[in-house]
Order: sequence, then structure tokens, then C-alpha cells
Amino acid sequence: MVAPTDTFDDVLPEALRFTSPAPLVDIGANLTHESFARDLPAVLARARAANVTTLILTGTDREHAEQAVELARRHPGLFATAGVHPHDASQWDPALARAMRDLHRQPEVVAVGECGLDFNRNFSTPAEQERAFEAQLGLAAESGKPLFLHERDAGRRMREMLHAWRDDIADAVIHCFTADRETLYGYRDLDLHIGLTGWLCDERRGHHLRELVDEIPLDRLMVETDCPYLLPRNLPAKLKGRRHEPALLPWIVREIAHWRGMDEAELARATTATALAFFRLPAGETRHATEHEES
Repeated sequence: MVAPTDTFDDVLPEALRFTSPAPLVDIGANLTHESFARDLPAVLARARAANVTTLILTGTDREHAEQAVELARRHPGLFATAGVHPHDASQWDPALARAMRDLHRQPEVVAVGECGLDFNRNFSTPAEQERAFEAQLGLAAESGKPLFLHERDAGRRMREMLHAWRDDIADAVIHCFTADRETLYGYRDLDLHIGLTGWLCDERRGHHLRELVDEIPLDRLMVETDCPYLLPRNLPAKLKGRRHEPALLPWIVREIAHWRGMDEAELARATTATALAFFRLPAGETRHATEHEES
């Protein structure tokens, strides 16, 4: 239930109520995060009002993947991923592998991940990360589902591992891409998709991305909030609590369109078509989700 002091209208000020000119797919929403527990129905309603009609909920470990599947079963237009984040790679064992395999058989699960390599913080050792990632590459090949990938400061090793598996796995997206031109072109050579977030809107660290956005092929580009993280820093009004949410995705699309020098509606239509194809969702999924919730 929505808390009485946290209603549909008072969370987002008028200046932050953006509506996309075409339906959008948020390919990375962490709606199992505890910050959404008190007002998830209102969060979903605000997303629909913003024309963000399809949400892919990120499963970063067994617990959150199972929670994402449950939410997807209860709410039309929501889907889930299931994987083990590199931070938690030290937990990988045969029992966890079996649990992930079972999750990948669920119809609500549309991708394997979030998985990959993170040599920035090394909460799990690089060896542990590579072991868990290699195993999940195998699960992706086995299931035939696309990969939802995380990479920080590990571009070269990520490309080496993906290259070895490229003929065996389906599509793959580098979620929340923040790296440099060399890494981007390495991923392009592997025919990967790229997910962009509000990192682009950060005046402290997002400038280099603004120079790269038009070098991402349009049919390989998808958009995401990674909420509740990565709240855009250049929003036209302050947000109480500073929790990012899917309703703000149109602002990120507007920023990407600006730096690509293209029409916002065209970008929205293109990224949605790409996401629906990538996750093997019906072309009418966004319309159906909106109509079902409003009926």
C-alpha cells in the first residue's frame, strides 16, 4: 500500500513529470530494492503515466531474482533477469548453479544476469568472478536466453571471455555502459548491445559518454534507469529522497537524443523496438501492459 504521505502526485514535482512521445522499455530497474517496498504500486503508476510501459527487473542474486519473478507474475509489463552479480561471485557453488538454471526456465525470466566482471571494487576476487561468469555463460548457452552483463574496469578480460563463447550464446547487452571508446568498439566488434543510463547526465563523470552516444549503432542501443541508483544529476527540479525511478527514463532518453542530434520520439521508438526484440517480447507487449493496468 502507498504510504499516506507518499502519493502518486507529491513524489515527483510537476517539473519532473515527463511523458515519452512513444512507449519505452526500461531494461534495468532494481524494483526489488528495499526503497520501493512502501510504494511500488505508485512507482508503477508513475511509470505508466510517463509512457514507460515495460520494465525488466534486475536479478543480481538468487533472492532478488526470485523476488523479481514474483513481481513479474503479479504485474503485467514486468519481466525479470536472473543471475549472480560479480560482487557476489564468491557465493557461486553447485546449489546456486542449480537454482539459477531453474529460474532460467521460468517464463518471466527473459535474460541471464546480471553477471560479468567488476575489477573496480573486487568484492569477490577476479578468479572467483571469472569462475562464476564462465558458469553463467554456460547457462546462457544452455537456455538460449540473452545475457544482461555488468562490467567495470574489466573490458579486456570481458571481451576475451565473451569472444570464446560468442558462437554459443545469443544476444548480450552491456548494461550501464560507462567505459571508453576502445572498449565500446571492442563490444561493437562482438555485436553486443549497449545500455545507457543517467550516467550520461552527470557533469562530473559523464562527459566522455556524450561524445560516444552517436557511435553506438541505433539498432544496438537500449535505455535504462538502473533505479534506485544513478539519479540524473541535471534534472530540472530536486527530487525528495533522491531515489531514482522508471518514470524518469524519458529524461534520460531526451538527453541521449540531444547528444545524438536526433528526434526524441524516433529514439524512443527505436530503443523500444530493439529491447522488445532483444528480450523476445511480443511487439504488442507495451500496449497490452498499459491497457491491462488501466482496465
